[in-house]
Amino acid sequence: MEFDASRQHLPRYRQSTAADLCRESVSIAAEACNADVHALFTERRDLMSLPVLDGGRPIGLISRNIFMSQMSKPFYQELYGKKSCIAFMDKEPLIVECDVSIEDLTFRAVASGEKALADGFIITREGELAGVGFGLQLMNVVANMQAERNRQIMHSIEYASVIQRAVLKPSRDALAKLADAHLEWQPRDLVGGDFYLVEQHEDGWFVALGDCTGHGVPGAFMTLIASQVLSGALLRVGPRTPGRLLQEVSGGVKALLGQTTEQRAVAESDDGLDAAFLWFEPRTRRLYFAGARIALHLLAPGEPLLVVEGERAGLGYVDTDPAQEWPTHVVELTPGTLLFVTTDGLIDQIGGPKSIAFGKRRVRELLSENADASAPALSGVVLEALAAWQGPQPRRDDLTFFCCRP
Repeated sequence: MEFDASRQHLPRYRQSTAADLCRESVSIAAEACNADVHALFTERRDLMSLPVLDGGRPIGLISRNIFMSQMSKPFYQELYGKKSCIAFMDKEPLIVECDVSIEDLTFRAVASGEKALADGFIITREGELAGVGFGLQLMNVVANMQAERNRQIMHSIEYASVIQRAVLKPSRDALAKLADAHLEWQPRDLVGGDFYLVEQHEDGWFVALGDCTGHGVPGAFMTLIASQVLSGALLRVGPRTPGRLLQEVSGGVKALLGQTTEQRAVAESDDGLDAAFLWFEPRTRRLYFAGARIALHLLAPGEPLLVVEGERAGLGYVDTDPAQEWPTHVVELTPGTLLFVTTDGLIDQIGGPKSIAFGKRRVRELLSENADASAPALSGVVLEALAAWQGPQPRRDDLTFFCCRP
């Protein structure tokens, strides 16, 4: 059954039960002798386990391998052939009803020890013998179920990626209107914990970069929360005071996740985000910046690189003071000035001959060495340097950076 993304849910599957593993089996009465069992195993080479019944109900299980091994010993057939078959019977076999789920059956099989997996188990219907099941069948079904669940999870994540990219589309459209700008967004997984927001206004533009707790699915959940809170804050206070916006977002995340001062003792999470908010006015050429653990890099023509550090407090976390303030830095940009902000996915990537982080110094050297490059060209240089540094190392985190010459 194919996953239909338009329906926004996963298909439902019938739950597998012990009945799916049930194989019909001959049985033997408890009054039968070992000679009868030997005759059955000799005649039926396919018979691996033999249920023993008392009044129609199973009371034990005889393993072919164990029984035939014992009876092949010298004089065993003569000594035990006429004795009751319960002598070589497992008196405590695993017995389950047909409607027992595969999950429950798996737990019971593991709890009963190796014998249930090696010799099999008895399956009943209303207490009467229905058949037998075997460990190899059980392991195969469990493996297939896990593969199906993984497939469903991947379909869910793929659809979550569609949703996340759809949320970012208005910002991509607004970004396309900036003259010399580039925003790189690469989730480590199909979905990620980084997000961005770009808005065009009559008197300027606003850009936000956020790096939420975690990556993958947990990080993606946090981006939806942070984006919602930021959108509400922009409606209340507008984009022109980035420091005030950071404070609004921090308070909103705290309230939404129950991480306020009053709820700190019982808070079930300690999540938040690093962020950089920028507002630029073309008329005055003033850039307004506020950062929470994210720095702003400025490179004016003929000038050394200027780094405006963000505050060390993140947004929303339990330990972030509700009264924490993030100052808004105001810089007048000369024409041709390059601005660059990045989340820590670039800085923290492990690589190089010593398997260490890419680091802030290498980022700043790249910016200085490519001071005259356009924003898209600079982005290509940064990505190429990162790929060379990363080498065979796995991607450590989501990657997002923004560069522009306003």
